[in-house]
Amino acid sequence: MVDVRIDPGDHIDKQALDEVVNYTSELIRIDTTNHGRGDGVERQAAEYVAERLAEVGIEPALLEKAPDRTNVVARIPGTDPGADALLVHGHLDVVPAEPADWTVHPFSGEIRDGVVWGRGAIDMKNADAMVLSVVRAWARAGVRPRRDIVLAFTADEEDSADYGSGYLTEHHADLFEGCTEGISESGAFTFHTGDGLRLYPVAAGERGTGWLRLSARGKAGHGSKVNRENAVSMLAAAVTRIGEYEWPVRLTPTVRAALTQLSLLQGMDAPDMDAPDFDVDALLAKLGPAADLVAPTVRNSSNPTILEAGYKVNVVPGSATAFVDGRMLPGGEEEFRTTLDALTGPEVDWEFHHQEVALQAPVDSPSYSVLRESLEHFDPTGNVVPYCMSGGTDAKQFSRLGIRGYGFTPLKLPVGFDYQALFHGVDERVPVDALHFGVRTLDRALLRL
Repeated sequence: MVDVRIDPGDHIDKQALDEVVNYTSELIRIDTTNHGRGDGVERQAAEYVAERLAEVGIEPALLEKAPDRTNVVARIPGTDPGADALLVHGHLDVVPAEPADWTVHPFSGEIRDGVVWGRGAIDMKNADAMVLSVVRAWARAGVRPRRDIVLAFTADEEDSADYGSGYLTEHHADLFEGCTEGISESGAFTFHTGDGLRLYPVAAGERGTGWLRLSARGKAGHGSKVNRENAVSMLAAAVTRIGEYEWPVRLTPTVRAALTQLSLLQGMDAPDMDAPDFDVDALLAKLGPAADLVAPTVRNSSNPTILEAGYKVNVVPGSATAFVDGRMLPGGEEEFRTTLDALTGPEVDWEFHHQEVALQAPVDSPSYSVLRESLEHFDPTGNVVPYCMSGGTDAKQFSRLGIRGYGFTPLKLPVGFDYQALFHGVDERVPVDALHFGVRTLDRALLRL
């Protein structure tokens, strides 16, 4: 085998660069729409991934909780048997897309003018393709990583993860033996601030998920009569209180690090976030577009999303239900529960419809330094900053196995390319040049972690 101390990137050849583009396109053409509530099919994409791995001698395992909800797991042995293993994971499912709303068909995988179009181009079949291209390049060059690398391509991330990472961690934990860290989606993309700065936010935390079901029970009756026990009215009042509530500021270590670094990059002094008069909203206003990286994660949040009640306009129903998308900062769950009790009041009950933990990873760790160095190697004038994701990933489920996660899907994007708006958006797409940057950067990072 080739000594891993060669300069990583040298063996990312033209084949690897071609493969990452082709694999992104071909995976997009496999419709893996996750409609939720168990309605999804990842089998064909999983078989595609497994074939690409097997072609270069990497033995994949295909694992299902239910028919067609397929996951792929494989392990690449490292050169240091005493080193902890590294998990590299990506999901195969995508959210729905309405073809009539798109410039191109969302499952065409069309490559036009140096851009790959389609659902999953950003979230996250591009990353799956990067991983495949990198490990296949290693196999061709005879390169092995220092530590074991476990690859996981999962189902059901876009819903509850019950058929994907949740199932794997509960029933196949042995496949992840030795893994202490993991990397996956939603970090290391170019964020342009509008004043010439290029930021690369690397995720070192996630807010926790608290999807809520609210229910009110009242007195059914005729719509023409006064009804002081109207379930719809009680529920609507609670939903309004929740939607209008302004959560207090809670700054986690990851967010503090982000605010400090962003302030310095804007030529300001490092803020004293413990000062009694510190105003985070005033600071965010001074940060310009970069504030978008931080603003969603300085507080918990709760957004009403679904209302269900009644069956006829002249009938007062006896019950009403609502759903709320709640998100909790690391350490914020108790405050979240107490606040929801107060906002719903005695007439409305609430429970977690789906709950997952908040995550936090250190930004002063050797691994974070490797991720930063890998980005800076290929974009020396870029600025790597930590951030906390407002949403969540499969890293939540893998954290149950003691695996600490970072968001690292490197992409160098042009000015005006609104990466974050394309997540679950219309006309999702990724530049070919960004995929090439991603393959080289991911390769360098994985061989140094």
